[in-house]
Amino acid sequence: MKVVILAGGFGTRLSEETTIVPKPLVEIGGRPVLWHIMKIYSAYGLNDFVICCGYKGHMIKTYFSDYMIQNSDVTFDLEHDTMAVHRTPSEKWRVTLVDTGEQTMTGGRLKRVRRYLDDTFCMTYGDGVGDVDIESLVASHKRHQKLATVTAVQQPGRFGTLSISSEDSAVVGFREKSAADGHLINGGFFVLEPEALNYIDGDNTSWEHDPMQRLMLDQQLTAYCHTGFWQNMDTLRDRHVLQTLWESGNPPWCVWNNVSGLLRHRRSDTEVASSVSSKEI
Repeated sequence: MKVVILAGGFGTRLSEETTIVPKPLVEIGGRPVLWHIMKIYSAYGLNDFVICCGYKGHMIKTYFSDYMIQNSDVTFDLEHDTMAVHRTPSEKWRVTLVDTGEQTMTGGRLKRVRRYLDDTFCMTYGDGVGDVDIESLVASHKRHQKLATVTAVQQPGRFGTLSISSEDSAVVGFREKSAADGHLINGGFFVLEPEALNYIDGDNTSWEHDPMQRLMLDQQLTAYCHTGFWQNMDTLRDRHVLQTLWESGNPPWCVWNNVSGLLRHRRSDTEVASSVSSKEI
C-alpha cells in the first residue's frame, strides 16, 4: 500500500522557519517532521511513499538524494574519484517525489499524482504526527467499504469540525472554525480508494472542501476516531510543543519504537483464534 504525503504548501503561519526551508523539512529533534511522519507509517510496514512537492520542493528532493550519504559512513577517494559507503541507513523506503506546483491546492496535488496510484492508499499532511494505529485505521476503512476514511482527532479551536454518525461512523456534517473545545477535527491520516480522486475538479480544488463534502453527501466518507496523541505543526508554538516532547525522551508519536512487538502479538492472537475456530468446525 502506498502512502501519499502532501508536502507542497507555503507554511505561512510558520514563516520564521519556512522562509528558509519548506515546512515538511522543519526539524524536530534534528530530523524533518516529514521523516517523523514516514517513520510512523514505516513502523506498520508501509514503505512506498509518494510525496507531493511544491514550495521549495527542490530542497525535499535534495534531502532524499543526499539521505544515504548524510546517514552513512563514507570514504571519498579524491585522487581516484571514487566513493565507498560503509554503513547504510536502515529505512526500506521507496520515495517518489512529484512536483505538483507551488500554487496548487491540496486536492489538486492529489489529482496530479493519480497516475502513481492503482489501489487503496494512505494519505496525510506533511506537518502532523500522532500515535495513530495505522493497521486498525486501514482495517476500519476496509470494513466500511467506502471510498474515503478520515482520522478524526480532538483538538480545540481554529479548525473545522466533523460530525460523525454513532451508528456507522459516517461523516454527516462539518462546522467551520468552531471556538469550542473538544470537537472532532480532520487529523489527516486518510485511507482512500483511487476513485475518491474523481471528486477533485483540478488544481484549484481544496481536498478539505468540495471533495470531502461531496463524498459525505454520497455516503462515501467515514471516520476513524483516534483518541490518542495528535499534534500538527502549524505555528512556531506547535513546533516548540513537539520539540519539548522530543526532548522529554518519550515523544508519544514515536510508535516505531514499540509497534513491531504489538503487531507480532496481534497476529499471534489472530492465528490462535483462527486455530480455535477451525477446531470448533
